[in-house]
Amino acid sequence: MVNYNGTLVTQTGAEIQGNRGFLFGDSIFETIKVLDGKVLFLEDHYFRLMASLRIVRMEIPMHFTMEYFESQILGLVKVQAIESSARVRFSVFRKAGGFYLPETNDIEFVAVAEFLENAMYSFENQPYEVELFKDFYITAQLLSTLKSNNRLVQITGSIFAEENGYQNCLVMNEVKNIAEALQGNLFMLTGNKLITPPLSDGCLNGIMRKQILAIARKMENLEVAEQSISPFDLQKADELFITNVIKGIQPITKYRKKEYKTDLASELVKKLNVQIRLV
Repeated sequence: MVNYNGTLVTQTGAEIQGNRGFLFGDSIFETIKVLDGKVLFLEDHYFRLMASLRIVRMEIPMHFTMEYFESQILGLVKVQAIESSARVRFSVFRKAGGFYLPETNDIEFVAVAEFLENAMYSFENQPYEVELFKDFYITAQLLSTLKSNNRLVQITGSIFAEENGYQNCLVMNEVKNIAEALQGNLFMLTGNKLITPPLSDGCLNGIMRKQILAIARKMENLEVAEQSISPFDLQKADELFITNVIKGIQPITKYRKKEYKTDLASELVKKLNVQIRLV
């Protein structure tokens, strides 16, 4: 079942030969977790989507309120009977027409949902090794912080990781600072200081990144900073972990010859689950 412009259908009937998301990557999307009939971090998802649409100059319809956004997501998971735990991809793209210059800034959207086995966020202390992906770089600019269809760095990096036996890769920007992981934001703990790259380094403006920053800043004896991370910093770190809204927190156990602890990641998962139960 698919939500196509507010109508639930089995097939969208959309033709890809004129779809600007397919032709030009002219699309913004949100990956959303639904738990027990509630959209987690609803306001953050909605306002990030609205900000992204404005940045790429898509026209936001007057009826596209947060309540409308929420109703389109919950209506989809309800009809599929997966309200207990679901992953939703909500894609917005400019209507067909034009080449690099679009004929209109009006939008259409498609939302699809699938069942998630794990309702709450879980801590998995399994081996998780990463490496640097050096074939391509992320540019340190505003467009890199958006969730757009332009994900070739993440796709080629994921293929590299799979071919070489890594669970993930870390992606650098053009000045060789670590921007993020292939599937989420990176956090690094050194001593009592928790660091994540700033948005100005080109990392995704992640929803879970925002939640973890807020939780960590309330913890005693923990300094939290948004600052650049070099590849050399990784060797001095005590702990590394990746965040995204579906997985929550994924601890990294190994980078090259360096092995890492997972204590803070475990504690943050517990605090995160308490937070979402209070929503």
